Amino acid sequence: MHLPEKFLDRMRDLLEEEFPAFLESYRQPRQYGLRVNCLKTTPEEFEAAAPFPVQRIPWVPDGFFYGEGIYPARHPYYAAGLYYLQEPSAMTPASRLPVEPGERVLDLCAAPGGKATELAAKLKGEGLLVANDLSVSRARALLRNLELMGASNCFVTSETPARLAAAFPEYFHKILVDAPCSGEGMFRKDEDVAAAWSEEKVKACAAAQRQILESAAAMLKPGGMLLYSTCTFAPEEDEENAGWFLSRFPEFTLIPMEPWEGFSPGRPGWGGNRPELSGCIRIWPHRMQGEGHFLALFQKAPGEAGREPKTQKILRPDGEQSRLLGDFLKNGGVKLPRERVEVRGQRAFLVPELPETVRGLKFLRNGLYLGEFKKGRFEPSQPFAMWLNEKNWKECVSFHPEDPRTEQYLRGEAVSVEAAGSGWRLVCVDGFSLGWGKLSGGLLKNKYLCTWRKK
Repeated sequence: MHLPEKFLDRMRDLLEEEFPAFLESYRQPRQYGLRVNCLKTTPEEFEAAAPFPVQRIPWVPDGFFYGEGIYPARHPYYAAGLYYLQEPSAMTPASRLPVEPGERVLDLCAAPGGKATELAAKLKGEGLLVANDLSVSRARALLRNLELMGASNCFVTSETPARLAAAFPEYFHKILVDAPCSGEGMFRKDEDVAAAWSEEKVKACAAAQRQILESAAAMLKPGGMLLYSTCTFAPEEDEENAGWFLSRFPEFTLIPMEPWEGFSPGRPGWGGNRPELSGCIRIWPHRMQGEGHFLALFQKAPGEAGREPKTQKILRPDGEQSRLLGDFLKNGGVKLPRERVEVRGQRAFLVPELPETVRGLKFLRNGLYLGEFKKGRFEPSQPFAMWLNEKNWKECVSFHPEDPRTEQYLRGEAVSVEAAGSGWRLVCVDGFSLGWGKLSGGLLKNKYLCTWRKK
């Protein structure tokens, strides 16, 4: 592959005797990885049932390598949201942010969703995940991936960091800033990124990252943690920005992350000779099975928290809507916390708790979209289906992955089933949900979301 000469000159100066090994890494094949969705299964269960060869990623508990020539996105398990395809090094930041269920978490630059879906899995449906991307088109891809994974407690926004900071002052327990960067660590994965590289882009990214970090600092609660990461080697975007952040916000300290033998320490000499910068993590492609990455974990000093903001009022369903939704849920055997069910127009949502200050923010989704009320009935949504499974919904039809009806269903076709009765059925593969169908006379009419169907 072609690498920019100025980039090579700079890396030669930075790495010195390591440069030949670094350059050789670009002649090696890229690594392919997937991360198991722990909202739906466990790494152990997936490893035992994996339909293609996989190998554990040693530094990511729920990550796996798979080989070139394997296409996991074509398998029905992908459509069931059992895993997310992600470059192995890119799995590291979310794995090193210690999120606990019930916390308020922000993924500030979240699209397309690799890190946000991992944070959602760590929350286990409790607390709140705000997942943001400034680009509306990228935020749509982010929302689709969160829905596919069965995440329920998400507020998906498309806002500037500054506007979010005004709405969420000192609100979050944990924040992830996987900042837009010059992408030097991804050249082997995507040659177009290498073609777009320039020294001016490095400088512009470094300046933009500082603005993002300023907003993030304002949104973190006292005692909270902020993980900053990039996929670049540029010191201006890595150690220099980490050192600048510590100087700009003296209430923050750099704290250790869970180690692994392949990680390299940050280089203090590349960031103002602050010795604590050795506590950052660098991932080098000539030292590990992955692309380039940089991580720094900061903690805000404990202090007196501000007053909790008033929570946003919920638009409750009316009597008829409550009856229709209740009858539908009763058939499936699922109970929802009624106090968290909101109706906007004719659409029902299971919503997380949010502060009143979010009013006016641009958002794509608040909570789990349950479905829509129509004349005398409730029609469930695709995201609601992905939140369910064969264990928690009584009315199911489940196919084996190799059953031709599985592919027929994913293409949007009606399929014949050996099942009695009629009405809505959760369609599954090996017990994991794919979507809805409506049974009548042994024929399952296809209700799989049109925009998700295979071509």
